[in-house]
Amino acid sequence: SPEDCLIAMMVAVSASDENMRTSELIRIQAQVNHLPVFGIYDADRIEVISRMVLDLFEQEDGLDALFGLVRENLPEKLWETAYAMAVDVAAADGYILDQEARMLEEIRYELNIDRLHAAAIERGARARHTV
Repeated sequence: SPEDCLIAMMVAVSASDENMRTSELIRIQAQVNHLPVFGIYDADRIEVISRMVLDLFEQEDGLDALFGLVRENLPEKLWETAYAMAVDVAAADGYILDQEARMLEEIRYELNIDRLHAAAIERGARARHTV
């Protein structure tokens, strides 16, 4: 579902450094609990989608498969939303590690996020998560 795709992008950026921090997991849960796009989403699916993403990360072409699934199942109007959510998760602990930055770059590329729009999204996240 589109909601599953949004969860997958958030989990992917969190897992990109091989350390899913508590602050990142809390941010994912908060977004699911409060954003209208998740209004009818079954939050129990977060665990299922997380396992799927982690399983794909273990496969050689898993990242390509993940992006293929997202592009097929997430309407284009939600691509910037997916990027914004991923940036918020990456910034949730107050800093973005190199691996997270590379994953965000990959998401920008795969979801065709305009660089100017991406910069605005990133700046907003920085303002929200600065400690």
